[in-house]
Amino acid sequence: MARRWTNDLTRHDVTPEHLYLNRRTLLATGGVLAAGAAWPAQAQTDELEPNSWEEITSYNNFYEFGTGKTDPKENAGQLTTSPWSIEINGMVDKPGTYAFDDILAQMDIEERIYRLRCVEAWSMVIPWRGFELADLIALAGPKPDAEFVAFQTLLRSEEMPGQNYPILDWPYVEGLRMDEAMHPLTIMATGLYDKPLPNQNGAPMRLVVPWKYGFKSIKSIVRITLTDQMPETTWNKSGPEEYGFYANVNPNVDHPRWSQATERRVGGGLFSRRIDTQLFNGYDEVASLYEGMDLETNY
Repeated sequence: MARRWTNDLTRHDVTPEHLYLNRRTLLATGGVLAAGAAWPAQAQTDELEPNSWEEITSYNNFYEFGTGKTDPKENAGQLTTSPWSIEINGMVDKPGTYAFDDILAQMDIEERIYRLRCVEAWSMVIPWRGFELADLIALAGPKPDAEFVAFQTLLRSEEMPGQNYPILDWPYVEGLRMDEAMHPLTIMATGLYDKPLPNQNGAPMRLVVPWKYGFKSIKSIVRITLTDQMPETTWNKSGPEEYGFYANVNPNVDHPRWSQATERRVGGGLFSRRIDTQLFNGYDEVASLYEGMDLETNY
């Protein structure tokens, strides 16, 4: 199992958005930020600043609310996120339905702050608030033979209008290998900056796996299943020749319809230069998870 990442930050150390975006303040508070940041080497080199609240919450994919980048913000306001619960089942000692508020109380999430770089064909630097997925799995007591973790998004077409169209096979499902799920960079996000997670970003709880493409980071999760079988995933079912199970950020594996060797940063303007995509999105500490694997075959 990977070494667990820890920090001693509290809710009082969560820097508000307007301070994040002030370069002088960002430098002045560097000691606090460094203590709670999880940066890839490339991001540290480039000294990338976090994207703004508006950029993060207004430009994203959440097909349950529409296929356009602005559709989630426009259509997600009607989603009811309280009360909320997550069913944890499968190969666990304590299967059951866990209330979201009870999970937060046990996770003590306000003591964990992450600043991660996330990539699709575009990239953002996002200050997530949350906790390690490994801690949530531990609540249910994983059985030693469990090899995979499967996830399911809420299915509620009356509040998620995109589910009324056969764009994908609903509900949205995703999966990770167990060692990926237990890595300290795999988090369950519940907030952005010092605010709760907005509906359009996957409220009240979503997965964040920063070394994988964005579609792996499933939103608005209602079920987690531990299993000894590789689970189906939505985009792999939709286009297996385009979207593999692993979906690691890899500049050497092209999408059939475009190159993935470069990316563009959201917020850089229409004519911003493209930058080289980094293997594993620059998070070299996960490379050991894939030793001996052909990452062009296991894309």
